[in-house]
This record gives sequence, structure tokens and C-alpha cells, in this order.
Amino acid sequence: MIEPNTIHIKRNILLNPGPATTTDTVKLAQVVPDICPREKEFAGLMKGLRSDLCKVAHAPEPEFTSVLFCGSGTINIDICLNSLLPEGRKILVVNNGAYSTRAVEVCQHYGMPHIDLRSSVFECPDLRRVEETLQAHPDIAVVYTTHHETGTGVLNPIREIGALAHQHGAVFICDTTSSLGMIPFDMVEDNVDFCMASAQKGIMAMSGLSFIIGRRAVIEASRDYPSRSYYCNLYLQYEYFEKTGEMHFTPPVQTIYATIQALKEYFEVGEEAKFARHRRVYEAIRRGVHELGFETVIDPRIESGLVVSVKYPDHPNWSFEHIHDYCQERGFTIYPGKISTTDTFRLCALGTIDVKDIEDFFVVLKEGLDYYKIKM
Repeated sequence: MIEPNTIHIKRNILLNPGPATTTDTVKLAQVVPDICPREKEFAGLMKGLRSDLCKVAHAPEPEFTSVLFCGSGTINIDICLNSLLPEGRKILVVNNGAYSTRAVEVCQHYGMPHIDLRSSVFECPDLRRVEETLQAHPDIAVVYTTHHETGTGVLNPIREIGALAHQHGAVFICDTTSSLGMIPFDMVEDNVDFCMASAQKGIMAMSGLSFIIGRRAVIEASRDYPSRSYYCNLYLQYEYFEKTGEMHFTPPVQTIYATIQALKEYFEVGEEAKFARHRRVYEAIRRGVHELGFETVIDPRIESGLVVSVKYPDHPNWSFEHIHDYCQERGFTIYPGKISTTDTFRLCALGTIDVKDIEDFFVVLKEGLDYYKIKM
């Protein structure tokens, strides 16, 4: 392994919602001797990785297990929904943002029966409406929502939604792509049967590896459900891991090495210290935003503590592209929002960044505003 102090890697501060800023040790973990991923040595690495991912989610084995896939976080949405719906049953999507809307689009693409329980992107879902929908539709087998709606920063009440799902005999799937490993989460206490994430988010590794953590018994039962996809089938991938210890198809080898290193660093730091760092970065972002005179669009009482949605200033000189490029050239990345009714950009507390990085960013952002003569 290359020692990080022997090579210079430019450090960029990514304030987008992933991929996140990584450590040099995670980057350099990818520089390893070539290996065939069908070797027993590599299968052993993946076995440990799968177990460690369950630990991050507080998912006790063997009741729960993790299944790895190649792809971005969206592949997990596809896999869970198309794999876990029994014949003649229905999916309820509790939808208050862009990423739950993506789940609706997956249902539409496969022609799967579903209910799109849509609500305002600026608010948490109404639990009373969730319960009324479950009561009115006893054929609902799967309830799906997003833990942290990354397009806005809203944190949804998953523990309560999961409890309602279980009271009505449904499996609860929760998209934790932009929350797992960054804020408190517990599969059992939060009433979640399946969660999902990608290596480049809370674990702070590299893009290309995604994973689903869920109840082993439900995965095994899904063997008899309608098969809607070959590559994106949860049971087939699970079965192959159980038989061989390997992914069904070629894994992202270097990304797996980086993820193993990132998890090593995750456990060395400890989740409480990591959660606290993300929180103080978030608070520094909110502080800097208000000091410059920007407005935010989400009530902080329902924010995740990971994303701040900032409203575009009402000024004739404002251009997101200009400000983005000004910051990007100086090592800071900002990201557009995902609210169709309001023009916003997002500042995110993901990655290996801390308060000093945020303070440095706001110096640059202020310089950019002055350069383009934007008075706040």
C-alpha cells in the first residue's frame, strides 16, 4: 500500500450530497496488486465487508444480512422494489421529495401496482394519511420511503412509518443512502426491514459499490415472487453470495478495497464522534449562510443535520453557474437543489470535512459574491 505522505493529492471540499470528500488513505487503498475477484482471498474480503456493513446499520446477524451490487444508489431502489413485491400485492410510496419520486418511477417502469402518497417537499409526511391508506388498502405488501430526502434536507419519521407498516403486515423499505453512517440509525429500533446505501456517501469511500441490508427470511421468501429483472434481483445475488461468497457478476474490485479501508477508519473514529463532526459541520453551514444574508427553505426542526437548502438571492447579478464556477476553481463544490417550485442550491455536511473547511468556504463564497457585485 502506498503511504499517503509519499504522494500529493489535491484536496477538494465537496459540499454536494455525494460522492463525498475522502481521506488519502481511502483513495490510495485502491492501488493494490491486480487480483481475480474469483479468488478465495477476495471472497473472504467481501464476507468481512458484508458483516461490517450490518454493524454500521445495527442490523444483527444472522437475522439480517447485506448484499452487494455494482452501481449507484438508484440501483438499490430498483432492486428492492422489483424484488420484494409478491404477486397480486401493492407498494405504498410515502413520497415527499425527489428520491421517493424516483421510487414511484421505478414502480411505473415495471408496471408494479403502487400508491404514490405524495405530500409537500417542505414538510414531513402526515402519519395519519399513511395509516388511513394502509387501512383502506389491505393488499399493500411493501411500504417505501426515504429517510433523508437529500433534495431538501428533510428527515422523515421512519420509526413511526415502519411501525405503521408492521401493524398492517407490510415490509418496510427505507432509502438510507444519504443518512447511513452519518446520523443515528438502528434497523431494529427504527422498524426497518430493508435499508440501502452506497459506498461514496456516509462511509466516505468511492463510487461504484452499493449495498442493501435486510431481513434474511424476507429475501429467501422472495425467491417465489415474480422475477422482474435478472441483474437487479435481490434473491439471485444473495443466493450467489451464500453459495460462493462472491458477487454473481464482476465486482468493482478497487472500490471494494477502498470501502474496506473506509470502514476501518469509520470504526476507528467511532460512530458517535463521526455523527458529532457531521453535526458541527451542518451547524457551521447554517451559521455561515445566515451571516451572509441567505434564506433557507426548510424548517430546521425537521432537517437531517446533513443538508441545507439555500434559496437563490433575489438579485439581478445572481447566477448559480457563476458562483459555482468561482468556488469550484478555488477547491469548493456546491450543488443545485431539487425543488421544482423554488430555486435553491444545497450545502452538505457529508465527507471528511470539518468546521475549518466550512469557514474557509464562506470566505471564498463572500469573495465570489463581491466579485459579481451581488449585495445580500
